[in-house]
Amino acid sequence: MSRTVLAVDDSPSVRCMVSMTLREAGYRVIKATDGREGLEKALNEPVDAILTDQNMPNLDGLGFIRAFREHPESKGKPVIFLSTDSTDTLKQQAREAGAMGWMVKPFTQPQLLAVIKKVLG
Repeated sequence: MSRTVLAVDDSPSVRCMVSMTLREAGYRVIKATDGREGLEKALNEPVDAILTDQNMPNLDGLGFIRAFREHPESKGKPVIFLSTDSTDTLKQQAREAGAMGWMVKPFTQPQLLAVIKKVLG
């Protein structure tokens, strides 16, 4: 059975790259265009890991992670935070919100696969 990754990003090109890369590696991918849609999908569909962008309309990445972590469905589910901002302050906020990992955009396909394999074992 393939593992499922939820990709939450308002950029169609990032969603496409993430989806294509992970599908080619055998993962199932669910896509969401913002944090609000991502939260709905994360709580209603079986996902093994989540990639979330920070800067999105309706609900940003930190808000998404905080809201997701309030639910029992989030227990044990790794969340990887994506951002063009690599400041220590934002990294700390993401960790405190419940992110397990961090990737700075832009990233390569091998970097993405390495992070997903690491968090999913």
